Amino acid sequence: LTYSSVNLDISTHNNKWLISCFGNNRQTDNPSEKEDNISVLCSKQFNSHQQIKQRRYSTMSGKKTFDDVVYPAIEARDTGMLKVSDLHTIYWEVSGVASGQSVVVLHGGPGGGSMPDYRRYFNPEKYNIAIFDQRGCGKSTPHAELKDNNTQNLVEDIEKLRKHLGIESWFVFGGSWGSTLSLMYAIHHPDRVKGLILRGIFLCRRSELLWFYQEGASHIFPDKFEPYREHIPVEERGDMIAAYYKRLTSEDKEVRLGAAKEWCLWEMSTSKLIPDVKYIDRADNLEFAAAFSRIECHYFVNHIFFEDGFILKKADTLKNIPMHIVQGRYDVVCPMTSAYELNKALPHSNLVVVPDAGHSMGEVGIAEELVKISDTIC
Repeated sequence: LTYSSVNLDISTHNNKWLISCFGNNRQTDNPSEKEDNISVLCSKQFNSHQQIKQRRYSTMSGKKTFDDVVYPAIEARDTGMLKVSDLHTIYWEVSGVASGQSVVVLHGGPGGGSMPDYRRYFNPEKYNIAIFDQRGCGKSTPHAELKDNNTQNLVEDIEKLRKHLGIESWFVFGGSWGSTLSLMYAIHHPDRVKGLILRGIFLCRRSELLWFYQEGASHIFPDKFEPYREHIPVEERGDMIAAYYKRLTSEDKEVRLGAAKEWCLWEMSTSKLIPDVKYIDRADNLEFAAAFSRIECHYFVNHIFFEDGFILKKADTLKNIPMHIVQGRYDVVCPMTSAYELNKALPHSNLVVVPDAGHSMGEVGIAEELVKISDTIC
């Protein structure tokens, strides 16, 4: 029996009614009194339904860690390298069970590369989990290469991987730039997408890029924005993306690496509601930063190689594809307005707003919601 959202265990023991409310027991000889006893007992325990909800939230979510809400770490079942063009070869892996529900995980950036933890958002006994590094990053080759590296190519790489793995159709899972690419893939190949699981929606419009790289997020994290801004001479600060692109494509390696570190550090410093030193320290990995910053800036200076607002203009293409969206309320990198507008354009989509989270899929609240979705659909 559920009473005012409090779980109650009511049973008979030696012909007496035993009422248990959060561990407080009382016995009565008269079954007719059971409802009064429940009311009295629960009113003593809590003053209101709202207090019960608040108590649950503060005691349960406050103690959870990332490891508590995702599946245990597993190894890849198989790995390989797939040649997708004369120049580019991409790294791929599969984990979980081969006979399971297929899902492809699209990492962020562009240029962010995949991580082993991506496997942990899915039940390994029910899912066939495909993960790959997009062109130029992670274990894909050549490293940090910009030639023939654009959104159209990445969309077709996903198709090439699907065919290579012998998968008819699959769920597509992606956050941040991964959400952009997921939506782009679904627009171009809707018949291959069983459903979309998205996080931290990024529609990659000019307004979103200016918010984060020019002015907007700078007002929330002025201390973190300052080193990013100061790396560029005053006379070039009118277009920070163009100024960084100039340096990230310089012939001088030291110039490239210096710009890569500052670009990467700005994003890592703002991705979580509570700053994470280990996450921020990724900017010190110059091999990672070189690919991440250089490829990301390359896409943004070229407006991701599509007209501005392309995804919302093509939203009708997605109306028959199940869509789940998880968005951190305080996401500074990809503010909630994009998730809100996508949900409005596609009212069949399910939008879950995590009240105490920023941008990262590693934040507990976001990770928990993503796992709930993957558990529900399979």
